[in-house]
Amino acid sequence: MKTAIIIHGMPSKKDYFNPKWDSESNCHWLPWLQKQLIVNNILAQTPEMPEPFLPQYNEWKKEFERFDINENTILVGHSLWAGFIVRWLSESDVKVGKVVLVAPWINVNKEEDINFFDFEIDKNLNLKSTKLKVFASSNDDNAIKNSVDKLKNEILNLDIKNFENMGHFCFRDMNTREFPELLEFLIN
Repeated sequence: MKTAIIIHGMPSKKDYFNPKWDSESNCHWLPWLQKQLIVNNILAQTPEMPEPFLPQYNEWKKEFERFDINENTILVGHSLWAGFIVRWLSESDVKVGKVVLVAPWINVNKEEDINFFDFEIDKNLNLKSTKLKVFASSNDDNAIKNSVDKLKNEILNLDIKNFENMGHFCFRDMNTREFPELLEFLIN
């Protein structure tokens, strides 16, 4: 059976503890995508990472590796989580199904004082999945654009889909909780 793991990015501590704000695993397009994959016979999970406002790679890795990850597993990561996928795949020998890095952030400019991205990107990362794709937007933050540029320069044959005016692919930028372009790539 095909499975999918869809994981959020890094919220601020204020947003994370705001009782009026959705949990990270239930905001933006994540729940919509999960439901669409399920109705397409792909068991999809949107786990909540521990303390996502203060990411610790080893803690996230432990949580992530609770899942059975193999060639039938689709991975979708948004922002920091996309960066996590890059690191995890770079450091592991596992081959997975399709991988989509949505607005990937890998802290190129050291905006945050975290060691989350102290690793070497595997230039053959695309060989560790059946298809690796980056979704990037023309009006995202420079930190994301710089991350996309670094990935493009370091990963051989990286496929990038550029969008116009989708911001950071959050609800406030997209004005919708649906993401049909992402779904289409994953199920076709």
